[in-house]
Amino acid sequence: MTTTIVILVVIAVLVIWLVSIYNNLVKLRNNRENAFANIDVQLKQRYDLIPQLVATVKGYATHEKETLQRVTEARAVAMGATTINDKIQADNQLTSALAGLKVSLEAYPDLKANQNFIQLQGEIADIENKLAAVRRFFNSATRELNNAVETFPSNIFAKMFGFSRQPMFEVPRESRALYEKAPEIKF
Repeated sequence: MTTTIVILVVIAVLVIWLVSIYNNLVKLRNNRENAFANIDVQLKQRYDLIPQLVATVKGYATHEKETLQRVTEARAVAMGATTINDKIQADNQLTSALAGLKVSLEAYPDLKANQNFIQLQGEIADIENKLAAVRRFFNSATRELNNAVETFPSNIFAKMFGFSRQPMFEVPRESRALYEKAPEIKF
C-alpha cells in the first residue's frame, strides 16, 4: 500500500514538473511573439511614413529615381511579409534601402532645410529609435526562449513538444559594413 502511494506521489511530482516545463516554454514563446508584435506596430508606423518621405524627396531629387524605387519596393515586400522570419528579412532590406536614401540626400542642402522634410526626418528618427528598443526586447525574449529550448532538462521536452531554436533580429552580414562605417560629419 505505501509503495503504491510513493509511486503515485512520484508520478504526480513528475507530471507537475513536466507541466511546469511545458508551461514555461509556452510563456517564453508567447513572450517572443508579443515582442515581435511590438516591432510590427513600429514597422507599420515606419511604412506609413515612407510614402510621405519619398514624395517629399521626389520634389527635390528627381534623378534619384532608382534609390526611391528601391525604398518603395522594399516597403512593399516588408508589408507583404507574413511570418516573423520573413518580416525580419524584409525589414533588413528596407533598413538597407533607407540607409541608401540617407546617403543620397546629402547632395540636397535645400531639401535638408525644408520644414516638411525636417518633420518627417524627425518622425522617422523617433520610430527608428523605438524600433531599436523593441528589437532589443525581442532579442531578449528570443534569447530566453532559446536558452530554455537548449538547456537541460527542458531541451528534452522542448523537442517532444515541437519547440526549437528561433532566430534573433540581426543586421544581415551584407549590411554590416554599412552600419559599422563611421558617419561623415560635414560643416
